[in-house]
Amino acid sequence: MNDEERIKLESSWKERIGDYLQRPEMRALSEFLRAEKHNGKVIYPPGPEIFNAFAHTPFESVRVVILGQDPYHGPGQAHGLCFSVRPGVPAPPSLVNIFKEIQRDLGISPPGHGCLTPWADRGVLLLNAVLTVEQAQAASHQGKGWEGFTDAAIDALNREREGIVFMLWGSYAQRKGQLIDTRRHAVLKSVHPSPLSAHRGFIGCGHFSAANRYLEQNRQQPIDWSLPPREQLAG
Repeated sequence: MNDEERIKLESSWKERIGDYLQRPEMRALSEFLRAEKHNGKVIYPPGPEIFNAFAHTPFESVRVVILGQDPYHGPGQAHGLCFSVRPGVPAPPSLVNIFKEIQRDLGISPPGHGCLTPWADRGVLLLNAVLTVEQAQAASHQGKGWEGFTDAAIDALNREREGIVFMLWGSYAQRKGQLIDTRRHAVLKSVHPSPLSAHRGFIGCGHFSAANRYLEQNRQQPIDWSLPPREQLAG
């Protein structure tokens, strides 16, 4: 990646995985992104928000990891946190189902928006496997190099930390989760919360209460899964 983009990686993450950005495949990814923009392609999220998951959840703050696949590809949706959309953007169907399960599991009502930034600030790493996408082209940047970089982030957490809860929803996230030592961390698996699969096991999985029980058993603070009303959110 170029210097401008490298600077945007939060310092505690840069210390651990910043070197990965110098690899040939990451330089090739940077060239690919520059060429796509030069050719008029619209890329999401905007450049300054590509590393948002790391910016909001420093390495030592991570208590829960939720793994997504790639960013939303509609205008104004993606802002660098998996499953999350900007304040004022309607919650996509998968996120609606996440809120339904939280209400069922914990009795917390849906917030009326889809911005998950408060979760990220509380220690939930909302990490997509692929950090960019072309407008209206789902999965268009898969296989371009991001997967190795996000694998490196997961591997660093797995090796250097203990007692993290990894929520792996769907087969893609579960394959990514093969890096995780289940003796050191909790791994919670379910089908994906998309409308195609949510009612085959995501609704009813109890992951949010299970995560908090595990954290408390490991002398960590549980996650507050409630979200403030939209008017209290920045941006």
